[in-house]
Amino acid sequence: MMRLMKLGLQLGYWSAQPPQGVGELVAAAEDAGFDAIFTAEAWGSDAFTPLAWWGRETSTVRLGTSIVQMSGRTPTSIAMHALTLDHLTGGRVILGMGVSGPQVVEGWYGVPFSKPLARTREVVSIIRQVLARQAPVTNDGPHHPLPYNGSGAVGLGKPLKPIVHPLRADLPIWLGAEGPKNVAQTAEIADGWIPIFYTPRSAGMYQPWLDEGFARPGARRTRADFEIAATCHLQVVENAEQKQTVIDGMKPFVSLYMGGMGAKEQNFHHQVFTRMGYGELADEVQELYLSGEKDKATALIPDELVDDMHIIGTPGEVRERVAQWEETGVTTLLLSCRSADEIRGIAELLA
Repeated sequence: MMRLMKLGLQLGYWSAQPPQGVGELVAAAEDAGFDAIFTAEAWGSDAFTPLAWWGRETSTVRLGTSIVQMSGRTPTSIAMHALTLDHLTGGRVILGMGVSGPQVVEGWYGVPFSKPLARTREVVSIIRQVLARQAPVTNDGPHHPLPYNGSGAVGLGKPLKPIVHPLRADLPIWLGAEGPKNVAQTAEIADGWIPIFYTPRSAGMYQPWLDEGFARPGARRTRADFEIAATCHLQVVENAEQKQTVIDGMKPFVSLYMGGMGAKEQNFHHQVFTRMGYGELADEVQELYLSGEKDKATALIPDELVDDMHIIGTPGEVRERVAQWEETGVTTLLLSCRSADEIRGIAELLA
């Protein structure tokens, strides 16, 4: 039986200044029956503080990070943030995490990016140990050894349990993952998946990767209780002309991620578009974008790609498209909304 798809409000991360009116959006989302609100981080605002600030006025919506960058904090620090906020909110936290990319990890956090899959497995294992609080936390892996006895250690490290008893040992951990191995590992060790650029047309590409993870010995979840939270822009329009205006307005964001996010040598978003069948286009867009010709790069983005990535149309078209996303296994649509009226309108349309 297909589960009823939920709605989440994606607040994202801040640009040059803190956004205005977010409290109204959060209140409207809760009143309209949204399941969750999510915040993000890049290299400016963090993901946890806005959840604590805006989430304090809520009582029912879940509060998720989409996503926390693993390299920005030690695994035990991430666990401390999550268990603290989970207590303050009465057990409503979803811990969404991801590895980010080498430009951010090595350029902003100043730590190595190598072996992201192995690092992810260690981070999740350590966090689960903290939340379980069954024994002092230890880890034999090379990326986050606990206790630390490497270079510079004084040799007095002691395995510890958290002083605070976590509210939930099973606090849900969702992972952002893009490639085949990472998606399979996510299905194996996580409670949910936060894909980027997931679309009804590309959904079939991911199913074997997910199935591989679910089939592994000791897999934490099955398809029946695994969450998939896909982000898209949803906008109701009156006619084809308005739809074209919205599509054109979304193209700069697509070209940014396709061509400008990450180094030319390693851009995970670029790789996703290549797997989706846009390899030649992605190469050309990247070449133009990185050479400073952003407008030319944006002009190459086809309408059908934007239309596939997002839900834009008349009320009837929107309902039909939402059903298509739900049929692919998406359990939550994460939506970026600009006003309380828009939130209420979407909730009424999809009720």
